[in-house]
Amino acid sequence: MLNAMPFIELNYDDRQTLLSLCRESIRVRLLFDRDLNIDKTAFSPALQQTAACFVTLKIDGKLRGCIGSLEAHQPLVENAVHNAASAAVDDPRFPRLTLDEEAHIDIDISVLTTPIALEFDSEEALLEQLTPGKDGLIIESGHYRATFLPSVWNSLPGKAAFLAQLKEKAGIPQNIEPEKLTAWRYQTLSFSE
Repeated sequence: MLNAMPFIELNYDDRQTLLSLCRESIRVRLLFDRDLNIDKTAFSPALQQTAACFVTLKIDGKLRGCIGSLEAHQPLVENAVHNAASAAVDDPRFPRLTLDEEAHIDIDISVLTTPIALEFDSEEALLEQLTPGKDGLIIESGHYRATFLPSVWNSLPGKAAFLAQLKEKAGIPQNIEPEKLTAWRYQTLSFSE
């Protein structure tokens, strides 16, 4: 059961450290066009845990960049620092963040639980397994793959719209047969400045 999936435990200091490092990572990338160098062993055991995260940048409440990892493959502190810089300069939906804009961004970090594969034989059966506002969703068909974080539920009217928009984002046909679609759900521990 997904609700039993443990979240990484991050205390207030861990969260503030990650947010500060993400901001510093963005500044270093914008000023020097390089990655922020960190020593993962200098941080708490919680931040050294292998975990996947997304870093979302907003200006005045509007999306300005979002990059993340769906699979845990490195320490959380390293993943967050990398994704923050990438969100500022590598999100193909937006031009590179400017130094003027950097002063106005809000940073949100979403740490993912391990995705759980969903079994379904119809779109309705897939949608029944999702809890709006709580579950993120990954879909895949062939080489096409995309995800929506749980926060995306706030901008869509319901489950059908959530899935339809995600299919569009992935480039997957709306009328795809269920057996040609693979899906996973996950949850996030999210925090922001």
